[in-house]
Amino acid sequence: VWSCCGCFCIFHLVCIQKWAKDSLFLVSSPLTDDDFGKKDYPWPCPKCRFEYKRSETPSRYYCYCGKVENPAVDPWLVPHSCGQICEREFKPSCGHKCLLLCHPGPCPPCPKMVTTTCHCKKAKAVPRRCSAKEWSCRLPCGRTLLCGQHVCENPCHAGDCQPCPRVSKQRCICGRQTAERLCASPQWQCDQVCGKCLPCGNHTCEQVCHAGPCGDCPRSGKRSCPCGKTKFTLPCTEDVPTCGDSCDKVLECGIHKCSQRCHRGPCEICRQEVEKQCRCGKHTKRMPCHKPYLCETKCTKIRDCQKHQCRRKCCSGNCPPCDQVCGRTLGCRNHKCPSGCHRGSCNPCPETVDVKCNCGKTVIKVPCGRERTIKPPKCKQLCSRPPTCHHPTQEKHYCHFGRCPPCRQPCQKTLTCGHLCPVSCHDEALVKQTGSHQSAGPWEQPSEPAFIQTALPCPPCEVPIPVECLGQHEVSPLPCHSANPYSCKRFCGRLLDCQNHTCMKECHRVTKSNSSADGKKAGPECSQCEEECTKPRPAGCPHRCVLPCHPGDCPSCLQMLKIKCHCKLSVLYIECLKLTRADVKEKELLISCRNQCPKELPCGHRCKEICHSGSCPLNCSQKVKLRCLCKRLKKEVQCSKIQEGQVSLECDALCKEMKRKAYEIKEAEAKAALEEEKRRQQAELEAFENRLKGRRKNKRRKDEVEVEQSSWQKYKNFIMLPVFGVAVVMV
Repeated sequence: VWSCCGCFCIFHLVCIQKWAKDSLFLVSSPLTDDDFGKKDYPWPCPKCRFEYKRSETPSRYYCYCGKVENPAVDPWLVPHSCGQICEREFKPSCGHKCLLLCHPGPCPPCPKMVTTTCHCKKAKAVPRRCSAKEWSCRLPCGRTLLCGQHVCENPCHAGDCQPCPRVSKQRCICGRQTAERLCASPQWQCDQVCGKCLPCGNHTCEQVCHAGPCGDCPRSGKRSCPCGKTKFTLPCTEDVPTCGDSCDKVLECGIHKCSQRCHRGPCEICRQEVEKQCRCGKHTKRMPCHKPYLCETKCTKIRDCQKHQCRRKCCSGNCPPCDQVCGRTLGCRNHKCPSGCHRGSCNPCPETVDVKCNCGKTVIKVPCGRERTIKPPKCKQLCSRPPTCHHPTQEKHYCHFGRCPPCRQPCQKTLTCGHLCPVSCHDEALVKQTGSHQSAGPWEQPSEPAFIQTALPCPPCEVPIPVECLGQHEVSPLPCHSANPYSCKRFCGRLLDCQNHTCMKECHRVTKSNSSADGKKAGPECSQCEEECTKPRPAGCPHRCVLPCHPGDCPSCLQMLKIKCHCKLSVLYIECLKLTRADVKEKELLISCRNQCPKELPCGHRCKEICHSGSCPLNCSQKVKLRCLCKRLKKEVQCSKIQEGQVSLECDALCKEMKRKAYEIKEAEAKAALEEEKRRQQAELEAFENRLKGRRKNKRRKDEVEVEQSSWQKYKNFIMLPVFGVAVVMV
């Protein structure tokens, strides 16, 4: 096989060799016999038309990477691959080589990572793939343009900067004319001839608008004669004469020389007679040198088509390919084979066909015969067909084949309400057609639904219109087609005739009367109040209003209240009206039973006040007897004064003397009791000791026994007497 390096399409080696040979014949067939085989004409790839030189016609079988000739078959490798590393240079060349195994098709982009900066070299270098190492920082380029005055304002770009787009007045090279020209091309030539006098003083400069000096006169210095053998030094005003010698220039035949004398102008053709041999080498003849000699003998060799003889006069033996046209119909079914008569099947059609878009402005060239299978090109021109709906212009879309897409512009037809239809155009809507075909039975397969194109009526108007509800509670935007008074589902809320409650019906229409200017009052359609009166009663009145719900104040309450007096002993019956209207003092009198208060004071006496509220007063007026501490003196005083501590009764001197005597008696009694206790204890001790010793001791006289008294026995009477006195006083 052979792989094209342009489209990488794979062909059999024999097929591509035959294609190259036929292509070269088609190109060279219009040439003459003398020019055949002398010029190197290219041959194209059958698919992409990439041109190759005659010397590049493949003759040997190589792998894809071109390293191995006749690669061996390996079931574990890609067919026609050598299995080695590709090592082909990437395109565009970056210095790296492909590291994949020998493979068909183009090499992938270079995957190496390199550190590179942007085109303008302003940005910091970043690591990028080698295949995408060129990047733009999008900042202004800033490089000085060729004009030397301005800088490039384009974003960071690759390659040279574009010519300066500014315009300025510039002089031509000779400086005679001034014109407004692009700053990028400051040097320009006018159409005037220089006309300056040359240094010889006899001639003028014939150059058109040039820079620098005009130079010397072209006729000055040493000049040669026409044959070039003799040189003369003459003024520039005189022409060089002929030298009179023979010309001796080589003629067009390349063999003989010009025999004329030195002359001006071209030499004549070679007229010498020579003996020439014809091209086939069979005949000779004497004739002028400039004339070619071809004999009348026809070649009898069979040409490469193996069908026809050469039949060319005076053939040199290198017979050209058969010049008869094949004429068989090619695979494209449009043309006949233009190749010379050949063996085997004909090559693909070499012609190209233009495949156009619908409008014909976008054209691509494809090999003949493929125009039936290739898709038409995508055209960037707008479709120019007239609209099929009621709009004056159709929606912008690109050129295409077939029907235009449905119009999506707003309909904008005027509806009955006066608004414009806002939906998309519906003049050509696809509607499913139903019931058009009745099946013959259950065995018949249901057919696909058919769609017909028809114009649909405009939908109901959806423009929002502010509409007030029936009860005038809110204003809501409703679609225009249903913009009628509606119920907002709230309670009516209008004030009924009772002036206390509102209508609890769902939002409804209310007829306005001329007498009721207020829009919040109930109408005849509203409900009637059937509630009891719920107005607040006077403070202290526990009864309800006897009337149903009514406007204004409630009537006075005439019911009797059964309440207890302040002392809780008597039950009183009082009119509710009197109790609720009475002030604090009057209420105090109304609730009192007029009897003495039964409560006891803290002192233990009964309250002397008439039945009253709250706590009893503490100023008790009861007379009580007051005694001194020793209970000897007494005095009658008011109870409240004793409670307040205003009155006290102190003991006199006689009371104090009696206290002292009583104290002494108690002290003596206590002392005697203490001595008696000691004697008793001593007796018990002696008895105990006698029992322990087991012998009898001499009896001692009791009056001789001296028992030492303790401190308690000595001072017992003095301590107990004051204690008893204080206790008596407290009691």
